[in-house]
Amino acid sequence: MGTVLLAVALTAACSTNTTSSGTTSNTADAVKGESASGRVVVITTGGTIATSTDANGVRRPTVSGADLAAGLDVQVVDVMKKDSSQLTPADWDVIASAAKKAVADGASGVVITHGTDTMEDTAMWLDVTYNGPAPIVLTGAQRSSDAPDADGPTNLRDALTVASSPAARDQGVMIMFAGDVFQALGTHKVNTQDLHAFGGTPPIGSVADNTFKLDHPAQRPFVGDVPAAGAPRVNVVAAYPGDGAGPIDAAVAAGARGIIVEALGSGNAGEGVVDAVRRHAPAGVAFGISSRVPDGEVIAEYGPGDDMVKAGAVMVPRLRPSQARVLMMAALATKQPVGEVIKRWG
Repeated sequence: MGTVLLAVALTAACSTNTTSSGTTSNTADAVKGESASGRVVVITTGGTIATSTDANGVRRPTVSGADLAAGLDVQVVDVMKKDSSQLTPADWDVIASAAKKAVADGASGVVITHGTDTMEDTAMWLDVTYNGPAPIVLTGAQRSSDAPDADGPTNLRDALTVASSPAARDQGVMIMFAGDVFQALGTHKVNTQDLHAFGGTPPIGSVADNTFKLDHPAQRPFVGDVPAAGAPRVNVVAAYPGDGAGPIDAAVAAGARGIIVEALGSGNAGEGVVDAVRRHAPAGVAFGISSRVPDGEVIAEYGPGDDMVKAGAVMVPRLRPSQARVLMMAALATKQPVGEVIKRWG
């Protein structure tokens, strides 16, 4: 197992060298990612892990990649400083390009610091478009960097442990949070405040005593290496009592080529939604039926769900709307049958 050795605190000062490309290499021997294959690259994007709290108690990303990785013997690529709620598919492309370039340049692993709000979306997009052997590990924080009990430094340390471990090779994209390591597929945020922020699928491993233990291999839903910004538009439309067809009609009118319905229960919706599926699915709009319920399989076992399937929709058994949307985007972008891709990975 790969091990990250802590020689000093993660917040210790270190010497830096900024290259002409804007990449900052931190060379202090504070924390060293050990791997037979080479170095670990840290890509920073913002999020709570990089926030500080202003005079009004509002947290905003202000901490640079160099400061975030102070004391780490890693190369830092500071690509953006955003709240992850404001990321776009074009931002996924920037992050993916940085990660893939790091791997192509010889990195043994990549750690991406990221906000928790849309970590599941970015992780899923990376996983459906990346099939390399080097692990890509996303992590972040629930507490700001200036909090007295900040969880970011420990999460970053543990993510480096995973990324530098030979056991993580060929496991694709993972999320490391509060000592738990999840595959990207099926993982979503389950708590707005608790340090154990992610769930939705059992962890594939854990970090303890600076060692990564892989319990079982990750499922890797590779679909194709395509850009997100050019993918067909896919909207998420929530079903609710009395909703009607309007939201779906508006999404299609705005250019959506796919709709993920955040359905009720195990895949149900009101007659207006069912009618919209009946009208738009035959015209070529792809429909995936997920659920607003956090856990459990989505099955067409009641009338409304069965009616939508008969109209051309596909049930998404396991993925919740955020990742079902990403999967449909990838299927449409690669021109693969949406139903087959969802059946395999949804």
